Amino acid sequence: MQRNRVGYFGKYGGRFVPETLMEALIELEEQFNSLIRKESFRETLESCLRDFAGRPTPLYFAERFSSLLDARVYLKREDLLHTGAHKINNTIGQVLLASFIGKKRIVAETGAGQHGVAAAAACARFGLQCIVYMGSLDMERQASNVHRMKVLGAEVRPVDSGSRNLKMAINEAIRDWVTNVGTTHYLLGSTVGPHPYPTIVRTFQSIIGTEARNQILRKEGKLPDAIIACVGGGSNAMGIFHPFLDDEVELYGVEAGGSGTTPGSNSATLNFGSPGVLHGALSYLLQDEEGQILETHSIAPGLDYPGVGPEHSFLKDRERVRYETVSDAEALASFYELSMLEGIIPALESAHALAFARKLACRFKGKIILINLSGRGDKDLETVMKHSKIP
Repeated sequence: MQRNRVGYFGKYGGRFVPETLMEALIELEEQFNSLIRKESFRETLESCLRDFAGRPTPLYFAERFSSLLDARVYLKREDLLHTGAHKINNTIGQVLLASFIGKKRIVAETGAGQHGVAAAAACARFGLQCIVYMGSLDMERQASNVHRMKVLGAEVRPVDSGSRNLKMAINEAIRDWVTNVGTTHYLLGSTVGPHPYPTIVRTFQSIIGTEARNQILRKEGKLPDAIIACVGGGSNAMGIFHPFLDDEVELYGVEAGGSGTTPGSNSATLNFGSPGVLHGALSYLLQDEEGQILETHSIAPGLDYPGVGPEHSFLKDRERVRYETVSDAEALASFYELSMLEGIIPALESAHALAFARKLACRFKGKIILINLSGRGDKDLETVMKHSKIP
């Protein structure tokens, strides 16, 4: 796929930030471009991903789920990583990057809590101070992850303003970074934000697709017919899509359709949004006619965000990836379905991708579908039980 200016994907991306952050972003871009080519950095990163995070993750043939869909379904098991989700790939990479640059203080934000836990674990591993901003609504929904972050030595700062979710947590993390930019690295958790963050996060997450590509070729002798991943900010999807962009593989990103199509009832940015600037980058946003950011909703807190990574916007316009929606109820049904069929409890975020596989299967009978199981669902049990019909 062709891109144009550095830091842009088509017309999307860029660096829309206060002057005080420009120097830090330029330094980060230069350090990242230098270190990612350095053998000592790559060896340390690979060692940590292997021995600390648990890579490579398996590519699992879901036999009973395949029978149900009448297709050959494989799950990329990112849920088996240390801390329970793909987020650890990026946090290890960025904390290592901060260590090489000489920053000793990390600020991060989190929605579902998985990025916060992964950031806390990586900071503990490398001995860096870790402060995590989290919306107070998300803290209620993900109480167990809040405790895990604290056990790992992180300070969790609640955000009570606005929608009390991921968007407000990012706002507060950016304010902290602006105030302490000389000593602090902002560990962004998804492929959003100003350049170079979308490229950095995608680079560290692309190991998912690189591994999956090699694994499916070994198992099936050919590439999959379709790949499905859930999309909030878009890091797990970008991670598995990127190594397949130039192949004849159909790619599907699944957004949170929530409880309806009206504003405030979903988080389906690419389906219902329009281009605008949020958190330092130009991308699709959920906004009103005056450019005010709309409230969002999803049963999966990791998808509950009004923006999306700029590279996803570029891929949507190019029609290289199709972006679909799945409702809260459909995701919840798939949460139970995979648990009972395969003995694997998926994160509610991942359950959106599983639910869409059911819709897609009629077109792919006997063909290979690869689903990125981005995280495990232990963290979602309290939310699920509130909606459960099982005693």
